[in-house]
Amino acid sequence: MIAPARLAALDALRQIDADRLDMGEAVARVRKPLSDERDRALLLEIVSGTLRMRAALDHQLALRLTRPIGRLDAMVLDILRMSAFQLIYLTRTPSSAVINDAVDLTRRGGTSSATGLVNAVLRSLNRDRQKLRWPARPAEVAGAAAMAGYFSVVHSHPEWLVARWLARYGAADTERWLNFNNRGPALCLVPNRTLASREALEEELKSDGVDTQRTTRASHGLHVTDGQVLGTRAFREGRCLVQDEASQLISELVGAQRADRILDLCASPGGKTVAMAADLGPSGLIVATDVRRHRLRVLTDTLGRCRITGAHVVQVPATGDLPFAERSFDRILIDAPCSGLGTVRRDPDIRWRVAEADLPALAATQLALLQRTASLVRPGGTLVYSTCSSEPDENQQVVAAFLAGSADFALAREHQTLPFRDALEAFFGAVLVRRA
Repeated sequence: MIAPARLAALDALRQIDADRLDMGEAVARVRKPLSDERDRALLLEIVSGTLRMRAALDHQLALRLTRPIGRLDAMVLDILRMSAFQLIYLTRTPSSAVINDAVDLTRRGGTSSATGLVNAVLRSLNRDRQKLRWPARPAEVAGAAAMAGYFSVVHSHPEWLVARWLARYGAADTERWLNFNNRGPALCLVPNRTLASREALEEELKSDGVDTQRTTRASHGLHVTDGQVLGTRAFREGRCLVQDEASQLISELVGAQRADRILDLCASPGGKTVAMAADLGPSGLIVATDVRRHRLRVLTDTLGRCRITGAHVVQVPATGDLPFAERSFDRILIDAPCSGLGTVRRDPDIRWRVAEADLPALAATQLALLQRTASLVRPGGTLVYSTCSSEPDENQQVVAAFLAGSADFALAREHQTLPFRDALEAFFGAVLVRRA
């Protein structure tokens, strides 16, 4: 019998590859029948690890194949990748169980003719897993292209992205960044400060067997160091949310004050809305918007669980005028839709889903968002633009293009976290002040 976690993992990988779902949605769909938390944990470990180390896995598989890897059946390739990940990186797992399940998965998927290939490749990999061959590290004088090719395999990132980081930051910092992305992310919480302070949340979680450590950059966050937080009353009853430390810094960048009128333009899933609502207090107003209905449902659920009563949820059109009066907000946050390339540690599928050719269209959409929102800021008010992208195309260059055509605004502050420097995901923020 095939292990339930491996069966679910293959299903998730197929949905990510064939149906273009993101990893979080795919895993959420397939985990429902798994009642054992150990199976759920193994499912996530296999799927995230297979995606994270895909280029390294492909290198090892290609050494043992007699045909180009791109000519394999897509399902067979997913079976080989997830099985290779377990053999190389999950060494506590019995290799015989991994290989036998891989053969059974191949047969079950209607590709029985490939069972011999799957068995032979994985047995060869298993024999060699203590002495795997990797590309030789090029000398520094070999140039950036050679180093990008090497890093892209051994650290499993797309070569085009590695080349960009090498050009901006050099080999040492780029390698630190790649290593950061390949370490599994820790769970980070933010208290819902309308219901609980960080100190009160710490004590409540400790009493429920969850150990935490305070974030060093974000003012209110807690890293989970031990325990299962998602089953606690604090989480179920909305006294805390899961939110990366770098993301928490963006709502702090807004600097909401009591009685402010705030527009949170791309608000779902709602963590930043909850944080700003606490800063506003009962006398302030926050309008939280999004474009897609399913995103609005997520936003509404978050605000309901957190008992945020002062936020108004509004669906806005994807293009054209926004349904608000000019100069009607003190502060606006545009947490813009972006490539997500700053969060590939947490969302490893992004590194393979986004291409360099996608960046110009994303930047054009981001600039349009700034332009259609600018008139809603009152004179003296602020417009905060943020992304979870690592790339200047979506960050500094978008802000520069906006300021070039918007004489009423000036850049007051720029903020960026970098993994190799800050040990946080790569988030960007810019505070723009309207002068008149």
